[in-house]
Amino acid sequence: MRPSRFWPGGIPPWLFLGAIAILLPIFTLMTLQTINRQKENSIRLLTEKGAALIRSFEAGTRTGMGMMGMGMGRGRMHGGGTDFKLQRLLSETARQPDIAYLMVADAGGRILAHSDPGRIGDRYDGSDLDMAGAVRSETLRWRTVQGTGGGPIFEVFRRFLPSSPPGHMGMGRHMWPGRGPDPDDPTAIFVGLDMSAVEAARRADVRHTVVMGVVFLFLGFAGIFLLFLAHHYQSARRSLSRIQAFSDTLVEHIPVGILATDGDGRIVSFNRTAAAILGRRPAEVMGKPVGDEMPTALWEPVRALETGDDPPDREIDCPIGQGPGPDRTVPLSVTASRLRDERGGFLGYVVLFKDLSEIRALRKRIEKNERLAAVGRLAAGVAHEIRNPLSSVKGFATYFRERYKDVAEDRETADILIGEVDRINRAVTGLLEFARPVALSPSPVDLKRFIETSLRLVEKRARDAGIGLETRISDSIGEAVIDADRINQVLLNLYINAVEAMGDGGVLTVAADRDETGRPGIHVADAGAGIDPEDLSRVVDPYFTTKPSGTGLGLAIADNIMKAHGGRLDIVSQKGRGTTVSLVFDADAEEEKTQRS
Repeated sequence: MRPSRFWPGGIPPWLFLGAIAILLPIFTLMTLQTINRQKENSIRLLTEKGAALIRSFEAGTRTGMGMMGMGMGRGRMHGGGTDFKLQRLLSETARQPDIAYLMVADAGGRILAHSDPGRIGDRYDGSDLDMAGAVRSETLRWRTVQGTGGGPIFEVFRRFLPSSPPGHMGMGRHMWPGRGPDPDDPTAIFVGLDMSAVEAARRADVRHTVVMGVVFLFLGFAGIFLLFLAHHYQSARRSLSRIQAFSDTLVEHIPVGILATDGDGRIVSFNRTAAAILGRRPAEVMGKPVGDEMPTALWEPVRALETGDDPPDREIDCPIGQGPGPDRTVPLSVTASRLRDERGGFLGYVVLFKDLSEIRALRKRIEKNERLAAVGRLAAGVAHEIRNPLSSVKGFATYFRERYKDVAEDRETADILIGEVDRINRAVTGLLEFARPVALSPSPVDLKRFIETSLRLVEKRARDAGIGLETRISDSIGEAVIDADRINQVLLNLYINAVEAMGDGGVLTVAADRDETGRPGIHVADAGAGIDPEDLSRVVDPYFTTKPSGTGLGLAIADNIMKAHGGRLDIVSQKGRGTTVSLVFDADAEEEKTQRS
């Protein structure tokens, strides 16, 4: 899920919704339980207060009845004294601020006593109350009724139990004013408690509980959010560390030079490839102005990027060196771009450059091979057209030599003509050999015996020229999978070149061994005049020769044959000290040829 810009820290919206879905029911339930518990506590307190008032009133009534028994005669004298004391007890008790009323009523609902004397004898409006059950139940009960002022009244009631002391059972008939002849009928006492203060306190507690619930909900939500944010932060740090390690490793080891600067033009990144190309150590250039440390040609694409005159991608020849003159010139492919942050702010420049030396050399080799291929195709066609007329010319020359064999001058002319035709034919044959793809017939060959046999072909020619032959063939040379005829052709060409290079006198040395990788090699060395350094890279080119009678195809054909074997032709020469030509065969190609054969 892609983080939205409306959620801080990239926190996904489902986290907020999930936290609300989990925490809101929990804290709502806790808040409701707390509110219910507070309500139950309020009811319990009011009920206990009402019960205490009822017990107090009953106790006061009993005391009053006892007093009446002791002063019976006086009570008669002062009619209504006991009733006055009971009524006074109700009135005095009801003066407490949270008591709305106190009253006693019979089963018919007639008020027998009331904290408001004016209500005595009235009918209690308790239509929703079972008065008959109320006057007979000694269990404390409660209910909420509407007061005369519109406020709620918490009413506590049960059967009234003002038992007379022993020996005074007949005294109770004069207890209630206006009471009928049956004073033993049960009555109920009602205590009305004003709930205004309790309700105000309960509402304050509810508000406090709701506020605390909201606060705890917010704290729980904030805790989950902070935990996820901390986890997200740790994950981001780990990801950033991995990305930084990856980018540092990539920048340091990528085979492209990387040069980065800050907004002030100071170098802030310089990888090892850049150091190898420019010949500078990172410690020498880090933090320094790029204009003072880097070649001007390397920074030109950045200037072009600033002005917009030229595209920032280009190939340049960059002079490298710190002295008064460049030590060398390196062809580079350079790309420059601006570095910007996520808000588009400018951070600096980055320059990527790559050494094109190998690529240009490869391009030259490709161009050379294309030219050689074209020359080969042309040569094959020309050679085919030349060989037929040459056969006719040689035939006529042979005819005239036989016809004028008695004339020395004519016979010599005919011999010269035949020799020139043979030389042209050899050149044409070599040209065809060079142009034709090399077809090999490889087989295992004992190299020691093979080399010794090949030397016999030039043994007489070398002896006539006063040249000695020397072999240094390792006993561990063993066998090699080669095309014996083709390699013999290569060796014969090298032997002849060596004999001709030494002229009169010298030693032709042939060595054979295996290198540390197991590749077999044959080395032909002479003690001749050597090859000029400027000509060394051209000796395998077709038609390049320094000999007056040479065709320039011998080493070119030898090079093609070695490439067809998967090997190479190495030439080392020192002017005035001789030349060594090595035939190095590839061990893997040799093994592959063995498996195919």
